[in-house]
Amino acid sequence: MKRIRYIFILINISLAFSILSCDRSKDVEKIHIGFSQAMTNDDWRRSMNNSMELQASMNPEIDLQIKDANYDVLTQIKQIDELIADSVDVLIVSPIQSKPITAVVRKAINASIPVLVVDRKTEGQQYTAYLGADNIEIGRNAAKEIIASNRKDSIRIIEIRGMAGSSPAEERTMGFQQVINQFKNAKIVAKIEGDWEKESIQESLRQLLNNDIKVDYVFAHNDRMAVGAWEVARELGIENEISFIGVDGLAGTNGGIQAVKDGILKATVLYPTGGDEAIKLALKILDNESIPKNNILSTTIINELNADIMNNQFEKINDQQDQMEEQLAAIKLQEELYYSQNNLLKITMALLAIILSLTVYSVYSIFAIRKKNRQLELTNEKVTVQRNQIEKIAKEIKISNEAKLNFFTGLSHEFKTPLTLILSSIESISDYAKEKGSRMGNEIELIHNNSNRLLRLINQLLDFRKIEDRNFNLKASKTNLYNFSKLIFQDFEREAMKRNIDFKLTSNNESLDIFIDRNLMDKVYFNLLSNAFKFTPDNGKIGVYIKDDESANIVKIHFKDTGIGIPSNEIDGVFQAFFKGSNNRKNSSGVGLHLSKEFVEMHKGNIEVESLHGTEFIVSLYKGQAHLDESEIISEQDLVDSNIIDFSSDQLIDDNYLIQAPSKNKEKYSVLIIEDNKDLSLFLKNKLQLEYDIHLSEGTDAIEKAFETIPDIILCDINLPDKDGFEICEILKKDLRTSHIPTVILTALGNKESYIKGLQSGADLYLTKPFSYSILIQSIKSLLYNREKLRYYFTSNIHKIEEINSFGDIEQKFISQLNTLINDNLGNSDYSVENLAENLTISRVQLYRKVKAIMGISISDYIGNIRLEKAKTMLENGSLTVSEIAYSNGFSSPNYFSTAFKNKYGISPAAFRKSV
Repeated sequence: MKRIRYIFILINISLAFSILSCDRSKDVEKIHIGFSQAMTNDDWRRSMNNSMELQASMNPEIDLQIKDANYDVLTQIKQIDELIADSVDVLIVSPIQSKPITAVVRKAINASIPVLVVDRKTEGQQYTAYLGADNIEIGRNAAKEIIASNRKDSIRIIEIRGMAGSSPAEERTMGFQQVINQFKNAKIVAKIEGDWEKESIQESLRQLLNNDIKVDYVFAHNDRMAVGAWEVARELGIENEISFIGVDGLAGTNGGIQAVKDGILKATVLYPTGGDEAIKLALKILDNESIPKNNILSTTIINELNADIMNNQFEKINDQQDQMEEQLAAIKLQEELYYSQNNLLKITMALLAIILSLTVYSVYSIFAIRKKNRQLELTNEKVTVQRNQIEKIAKEIKISNEAKLNFFTGLSHEFKTPLTLILSSIESISDYAKEKGSRMGNEIELIHNNSNRLLRLINQLLDFRKIEDRNFNLKASKTNLYNFSKLIFQDFEREAMKRNIDFKLTSNNESLDIFIDRNLMDKVYFNLLSNAFKFTPDNGKIGVYIKDDESANIVKIHFKDTGIGIPSNEIDGVFQAFFKGSNNRKNSSGVGLHLSKEFVEMHKGNIEVESLHGTEFIVSLYKGQAHLDESEIISEQDLVDSNIIDFSSDQLIDDNYLIQAPSKNKEKYSVLIIEDNKDLSLFLKNKLQLEYDIHLSEGTDAIEKAFETIPDIILCDINLPDKDGFEICEILKKDLRTSHIPTVILTALGNKESYIKGLQSGADLYLTKPFSYSILIQSIKSLLYNREKLRYYFTSNIHKIEEINSFGDIEQKFISQLNTLINDNLGNSDYSVENLAENLTISRVQLYRKVKAIMGISISDYIGNIRLEKAKTMLENGSLTVSEIAYSNGFSSPNYFSTAFKNKYGISPAAFRKSV
């Protein structure tokens, strides 16, 4: 260990020496200059950046950082703040707009950072210096060029301005108008607002020219917009009738000088970028040299007379700049090469020393390492084997636990919904038992069907345990297959009729007898048909087809539906215990198909599944009894569960005893029931529609239905096909349109965590299944009664609403915003409900429903009450006349005010003032 320590000390010393030796002999103190560029999407801006970078590269001590705001004012403010935070030595800013950038430039000045504003100014001139061309003079030069080159009696001009709010646009317009206004024959016939890009002005110009407006000149605030204007004129075929003048005068193929040479522009005003001058000024500022506040760059007119000369001069300047850049790059490359080679040599020497030390140690330790590696390999192999075994066992336990947990959770939900219907139906029967002649067929049917359903679910649980323990004994007896199938078929006929499902049973040999265990095969039939009805939509098709293959010893029973089907990659797993398809949104225990496969295989048969357009299960059974053991055959037939009550009778279909004619004059509350169990949903609808307007949702459209109907109360299940009840409740409670609606959660989840989650989602009441219908109806009435008390209180205390915290935060904020808008426009008789809804960013209907739900009055009455309350206060405490008070509170006339006041308070305004 001591030797290892010595080696590391040697390595650290060598690396430290290497790093120290890599430093240059003398660091140059850097000057940090930050430049906030408005944008770089045009040649003029890129030319400015290039000039700055070239000038900065000629001074090694300058560290130039350019930030591009990409024409976004907020981005430019953020970038300037970053440069201020970096404590740059000089800040150069080219503002997008003058006013928004003024504050952040002032912030830099207050932080003792000199600010050089280029191209565009900020308001108040609170900066160190300004560099740029005289934009007023540029406007004047453009106007002078138009006046000088024109020989007509009258001159019609269109001015295309730059971005509103930028100082160049304002100053160029000012200078241009100063000259034009001096000549009576010159007139600006139209102005177009642009954003410095040609696309921003072309449609407006096109509309002007299409309206036959006569124009001789177009003056654009930059060359890009001027060329864009020429393109529009060329499109209309009048480019030779109009002269175009721009600003910038850049060299290059896309520059203004080339446009003048090509005859596109009549002239362009040179607008120098001043990039190199900006760097020079920044250095003078740092050297504390005296510089002017405004540093104006010279400008000139470029027309067909001097375009070639100016172009040649710019090309020479660009060539010289390119040569300088190449020379600087070569010098920098040589410098970097020198330092890299020098550092490489020092590092190599340090590494050689380290390698020598490591070699000595390696020779010593190599044999010891080999011996220890062998021991570690043996230990690792044992650990790897044990780890793999533990991971495998842990994975199996995890899968098993999750499957069992999902199974019992689903089964619990399956039990509680039928129990809810059973208990509620029994309660309903007891309420109406005293009425002689009552026809209660539907509720007796619900009790019968759901009792059988609950019994089958419990039996499936017991059957699953028996299958797992292999405790089932087959008891097969001779059975007519068609008659057996028909009995079970009849159990599902009523469901098919309710849902308009085309349900058929056919056989090519109705006299065929086979040996089956009727109880077990009954469960196979029931599971396959239950799945078919569960996953087949209304108006679909379900068929049971018995096909006797006379040439073979096999009969096949096909269960075919037009439901949602099974994904092809999941077909192989449908018969596994606790399987649930990825497209299955229904609650399910997941053992039905597993038990069906086990029961069929106990008959020595086979079950297959196919899924193309829907799903088809095919059960294959042997004919005769040769395939069965003698112990599996019985002579007496076991009884199969049969219906206790005949529901085909017409006398059991009528449930009109539940429905009574409501009062025509009574306005009923509305209830939205969100429940995917159709029996429970329809049961609640039948019971509640005596007193309430009922809306139903299976869960997939719950939120849309709530927004559409704005009910007075919502009943919501938890386990739903799309979003669960917690999510739906939370969404509705957070939305302004529905946040006021009381919500009752109905669920089979009775644990503490689910209860807390329900309250956190905003639910007003949490009822677990099975629940008492009496408790439910009383809870609904209590919630609505409490809501009515709040309505009464708030309508009686309109002027105190903003001080009350009884409502939720959303309602409080809504009422506060509503009152603010109403009070701000109280004296405006033209301020309508539509204006109010628009300011609140909701529709007029939603505003009406929201106020009606919270206050119990219409929005118009609510506004009227506020106006009358304010008028009443002014009558008590003010000295204004009745007419003045009426108009100040938005009443269209004093007479209308007097009528409304008397209708509310029972006394005229004049009489009320005298009584005070």
